Amino acid sequence: MAAGAGPRQAWTIDAILQLYELPLLDLLHRAQQVHRAHHDPHAIQLSTLLSVKTGGCPEDCAYCPQSARYETPVQAQALMPLQDVLAAARQARAAGAQRFCMGAAWRSPTARQIEHIAAMVSGVKALGMETCVTLGMLKPGQADALKTAGLDYYNHNLDTAPEFYDRIISTRSYQDRLDTLERVRDAGLKVCCGGIVGMGESRAMRAGLIAQLASLDPPPESVPINRLVKVPGTPLDDAPELDPLEFVRTIAVARITMPAAVVRLSAGREDLDESSQILCFMAGANSIFYGDKLLTTANPGQDRDRTLLQRLGMHPIPSTPHSPSCIP
Repeated sequence: MAAGAGPRQAWTIDAILQLYELPLLDLLHRAQQVHRAHHDPHAIQLSTLLSVKTGGCPEDCAYCPQSARYETPVQAQALMPLQDVLAAARQARAAGAQRFCMGAAWRSPTARQIEHIAAMVSGVKALGMETCVTLGMLKPGQADALKTAGLDYYNHNLDTAPEFYDRIISTRSYQDRLDTLERVRDAGLKVCCGGIVGMGESRAMRAGLIAQLASLDPPPESVPINRLVKVPGTPLDDAPELDPLEFVRTIAVARITMPAAVVRLSAGREDLDESSQILCFMAGANSIFYGDKLLTTANPGQDRDRTLLQRLGMHPIPSTPHSPSCIP
């Protein structure tokens, strides 16, 4: 269903906290009503994520096993060859994915690195798939180069609320993230932007993250909500466990505050039981990462996901075919 037109609501942290504090069944009912007004309630968008350049990142994001500052199981690897990336994209397409997302563990790509990624984007686009990349902070002109190559989405998460941000990352500022999002928008790209919950933040801080996302103008077309995956060697390895129902509440609040967005049930799904995942779909999640692995952490297998979606009567959102001649 197409998103309806209408005045945009300004969401304050207090108003979002009021949503969080609703009885869970009331919150789910409201989220499901919003979801059905803007989307096919039985459709789900399937994305496959590939790490095209793994590890060795100079940033100090406390949740990330790819940081060179931490002793984690992740080993630094060079940028994947183009043919290997395209082979992975073909495999993802054959398995049913509509969007192919590529991530590189960089603080900010160089001009030469952008050229390599642009070739990957063009190749994946020619396969008829939507394209998304996450490469870190972009310099002026880099988003335009990716747009010319055929990129559809650029992912750059806010991660958490501004007041909690300094406890998670010190090597880039919140404004750095907003500046990259502005360059992405100015280039005419769609924005994929969300955050991570379960890093030790309070509910008010989770509300602050949602308020930041909903206040982007326009809001992101794609909103990944990640549940922290605790990796040995990272500073957040011993973070307190997040109640799965609090994660469900966060999905519902994201749906209500950003009704037209695709809300993605992202990292951390491997540790959620099926009942919790079903509640997330009830809360308005209509996208998942599809495949056995995310960038470096485990994800439910494709067979397991297909079985669950079939049991729920859900179906993938069809891809929009693209031919090489349509590439901008």
